[in-house]
Amino acid sequence: MSEPILAQALALRRAKRQALALLLLATAVFIATSLGPRGLWLDGLKAVAEAAMVGALADWFAVRALFHRVPIPFIARHTAIIPRNKDRIGENLARFVREKFLGADSLVALLGRHDVVAHLAQWLTAPGNSRVLGQQVARMLTAALDTVQDRQVEHFIQKAARTLIGHIDLSQAMARVLDALTHQGRHQALLGQALERLIALLQQDDARALIARTLVQWLKKEHPLKEKMLPTDWLSDKGAAMLAHALEGLLAEVAANPEHQLRAKFDDAVQLFITRLQHDPDWARKAEEIRHYLQTNPTLGNYVQQLWQDLRAALQRDLADEHSAVARNVRAMGQWLGQSLAQDAALRQALNERLQVWVQALAPDVAQFVAQHIEDTVRRWDAQEMSQLIELNIGKDLQTIRINGTVVGGLIGLVLFTLSHAGDIWRAVLR
Repeated sequence: MSEPILAQALALRRAKRQALALLLLATAVFIATSLGPRGLWLDGLKAVAEAAMVGALADWFAVRALFHRVPIPFIARHTAIIPRNKDRIGENLARFVREKFLGADSLVALLGRHDVVAHLAQWLTAPGNSRVLGQQVARMLTAALDTVQDRQVEHFIQKAARTLIGHIDLSQAMARVLDALTHQGRHQALLGQALERLIALLQQDDARALIARTLVQWLKKEHPLKEKMLPTDWLSDKGAAMLAHALEGLLAEVAANPEHQLRAKFDDAVQLFITRLQHDPDWARKAEEIRHYLQTNPTLGNYVQQLWQDLRAALQRDLADEHSAVARNVRAMGQWLGQSLAQDAALRQALNERLQVWVQALAPDVAQFVAQHIEDTVRRWDAQEMSQLIELNIGKDLQTIRINGTVVGGLIGLVLFTLSHAGDIWRAVLR
């Protein structure tokens, strides 16, 4: 038995002894006054003891009936209330938690009273918290990596990956991805950026030197006679400059003109590629061959496994390092996020609103899950163990009720006796 439970049991036993001692005291006084000679003061004491005893017995029965069966005819079936109604208690408790604590309106109102995103920003920007965040993320990643070291887990991951690949239609998936990338001309913006990078590359000396070397090699291979007759160094330099200049001009023209015919040809080529991915049986067959290869090829499987093992080992070494790059990056990201949220009130408001919408949509499912878990857990409990657990936690207060019942009963007996014998008491006092 754990120390907290042992302490509760001792406190409960002590409270029971106190309540019982008071009941026995009232009973002893009642018996003594009943056997003694009649008299006003003894009758009053007897009335107080009798009422106290009745109050104590009534509250004893009430408390006892909550947790245990009291073998009294016609009443026993109404005792042991908690053990007999264990499942109903679980259902009511689950309903209470679901409706009062985890209801969507209750949670949204709670979020509305607290600027959650502002609190998050404040926590992230507080000194030392970003370091704590980095350390905790590093520990969680370490634990996750340790988990997947087991051979059975690795085998499960490989099996899951093969199953996932088996359910993917590569041809249609690639078509959908390309269709999304080309929606509303997004690919043209990427093409423009690529052209700008190519133009900048052609302006570099290293690129022109490569073009010059390529021209010389081409002349030697394709036109060896001309290469011997012509000044190849001069030709390569001039040719490289002319070719680079021509390419720069063409690329700049394409980049500057959204309606350029090369852009249109690029569009046509992409759309043709998407159409073939979607409808060409030869491409579908080829995609199926690739998928089968990814699923079954042992060499590829071993390569992916070794690649994962190397990556995991590298991550473990980094996470074990006091100056972990992963932890440092998480720390920097946390600081950046905290500062961004702290400086942008509109962003905080938008995230708070989005959080409320998310909670509104998710709360019913979470509330139902938690409530069902409570109900199922209580149903699995042993009725007597549950009764003992509840009695340990609230039994001390219930024994206080027994003590109060004894005292209140005695006071009521005193009041009633005083009212019914007021004249006798007054004459005894005046005498």
